[in-house]
Amino acid sequence: MKFDALEMLEKYIRFPSVSTDPSFKDGMDGARDFASQLLESIGFSVEIVTTQCHPIIFAERIMDDSYPHVVLYGHYDVQPADPLELWDSSAFEPVIREGRIYGRGTADNKGPTMVHIAALHQALKEDPDLPLNITYVIEGEEEMGSPSMPSFFDRYAERLSKADYMLVSDTGSPSTEQLVITTALRGLVELEIKLKGPKSDLHSGIYGGAVHNPLNALSEILASLHNLDGSVNVEGFYDGVSKIEAWERDELKQYPQNVEQFQAMLEVPGLYSPRGFSPLEAVRFEPTLEINGMGGGYQGQGTKTIIPSEAFAKITCRLVAGQKGDDIQDKVVQAIEARCPEAVSLEVRRGCFANAYCVVPPHKSESSDNTSSALAEVFKITDVAISGNFGKGPLYLREGGSIPVIADFKNRAGLDAVMIGLFTPKDNLHAPNESFDIGLMNRAIATFTEIFKSISKKP
Repeated sequence: MKFDALEMLEKYIRFPSVSTDPSFKDGMDGARDFASQLLESIGFSVEIVTTQCHPIIFAERIMDDSYPHVVLYGHYDVQPADPLELWDSSAFEPVIREGRIYGRGTADNKGPTMVHIAALHQALKEDPDLPLNITYVIEGEEEMGSPSMPSFFDRYAERLSKADYMLVSDTGSPSTEQLVITTALRGLVELEIKLKGPKSDLHSGIYGGAVHNPLNALSEILASLHNLDGSVNVEGFYDGVSKIEAWERDELKQYPQNVEQFQAMLEVPGLYSPRGFSPLEAVRFEPTLEINGMGGGYQGQGTKTIIPSEAFAKITCRLVAGQKGDDIQDKVVQAIEARCPEAVSLEVRRGCFANAYCVVPPHKSESSDNTSSALAEVFKITDVAISGNFGKGPLYLREGGSIPVIADFKNRAGLDAVMIGLFTPKDNLHAPNESFDIGLMNRAIATFTEIFKSISKKP
């Protein structure tokens, strides 16, 4: 069977698989079925795992228990395409321009998934009896926090634990020429707070000066959560944070972007340096607390002179190794409760939390003596394959983002992950005009084909 990866990716993108919006159910079903059929066409047995929300694809090619066993992970859901008017072409009608394919999900995560499938097709075409066991898990809820994965692990963790390690491509690299093997992902904590004042909106002239405005109270609380350098002003927030090893700083020095270029790319007039970390260090090594949204009162045009009855804010924290999600959530809530003025009432909604994930490449001097020989071997194989196909070796860096389910694979099934970044800053993840570099895609297919073939030769 001829396998044109770009053609298949175009078809995959046309399914508007937005997991968070029920009106996109047909797109979710179509994307799931398309990925399932592709895997079946190259020899996988596919099980569609039902969940309370969007099903999970569980595909296996198990040849012999004595063979190496790798788990692949990806997701078939995508972010909403809004605001649609900012796209140069339709979000779900892929267009190729200047060596890039544009459309929602091209880089996150349909393009990387297609890289894996195309590489598997090529490796199995060359050797239909490839001595390699492969499990591919493709979920449909990553963009909404993977709520069904805990119950999935209840049912499948034992089967997954028979594998040696994972390969993942849902992380980033700085450019199409310099790939990164991600060594850590930040954890995530979610909170929403609501402040209530008077029973209804009040006339700000008649009652102003006597009633504590919930928006004022909210601003006081939120402003208190950070110091001037951007660090988090919550007692105990940094307790247990893992130290930065010398090799990690050495790797970052090779990153092909300096602080000035980073600032210019973001088009911001300035950057933080929390606790003495440079901005490029902070986004990898430091935990954060961010205000993701806030509101209350009149939002329309013009003026409506009121004291609003309510105000709210949405908050998330990104965690690093050494922190625990439940502990950080408790500490932030305690700080907010202690700083809330008595003249307003406070409600707190505790959202999900996930711990950070970290793996030390075995060839680094600080690596653990407990690292398995299989994991050490796949790191070596991956390094060689990337070097050969991209002309330079990968950098080993922590990632600022979160994929909570990767820590769950480790905690529930004992699997460490080799995370090979295939999207770049130019790809506009989660934004209008998302794209994926076709040249990188082709080299990545060759890289993964080599990885699969090399793994299969190891006992």
